[in-house]
Amino acid sequence: MNYKKLDAALAMTLNQVQDPDERSLVVFIHTQPGTDTSNAAAILKNLGVSGITEVKDVFSATLSLNEIAKLSEQPWVQYLKLSQKLRLVDGETGLKSISINKY
Repeated sequence: MNYKKLDAALAMTLNQVQDPDERSLVVFIHTQPGTDTSNAAAILKNLGVSGITEVKDVFSATLSLNEIAKLSEQPWVQYLKLSQKLRLVDGETGLKSISINKY
């Protein structure tokens, strides 16, 4: 695992994972611009990522600890970031929590 490519929240969350093969972590995959997309696209598709184009360099996926470890070793992966929950303020009921992919 290349911990230099993980944000702090993702690195801390990985320590709490009980099943390393369960896809339970929603992450953003930041790739290097101008990468050979054929190899990268094949790996991303295998991980369940859709909408892969040459102009995109950030993708989201729900991955397992083992998949994150393998992905962090890829030279075309620049950074992996854990998706965070956002909170909306509702004047009537206070805070509401919703899950949105944010990077």
